[in-house]
Amino acid sequence: MTSTSPLPFWKTTPLTEMTNEQWESLCDGCGRCCLHKLRDDETEELYYTSVACRLLDVKTCQCTDYAKRHRKVQDCITLTPTMIPELDWLPPDCAYKRLSQGRDLPAWHPLITGDPLTVIASGASAAGRCVSERRAGALEDYIVDWPEEPATTPNDN
Repeated sequence: MTSTSPLPFWKTTPLTEMTNEQWESLCDGCGRCCLHKLRDDETEELYYTSVACRLLDVKTCQCTDYAKRHRKVQDCITLTPTMIPELDWLPPDCAYKRLSQGRDLPAWHPLITGDPLTVIASGASAAGRCVSERRAGALEDYIVDWPEEPATTPNDN
């Protein structure tokens, strides 16, 4: 059954009631959740790195084997609506995080623009700013702060 609502699905459907197709389409493909993070054992402080999972194409930020990622990368997780509020490492402009907080998608999101490249143009993507774990050395040498910063967009709420 198709909806006759003039509003897009992310404004009318709770995260917990979305179809798999709707849920998957919320991912903007920025790749920032696929970057390695470090957490200080004593302070619990979180550090972002520019080192990407070995399956992430560092130029496009697309997973090179999305269907089999869990078999190839043991610590790859599948996001669910219930875990989103608990994850402190999701980027502030992540669609899942924003919607769980009652906010709208950022203006550059591909569901808004119809163009998957707007995530790169907005500066939200890790594309071209990260290195594969296969080429990196110690994660400590790749600590950066840009994954935690929101992309700047006009009319963002």
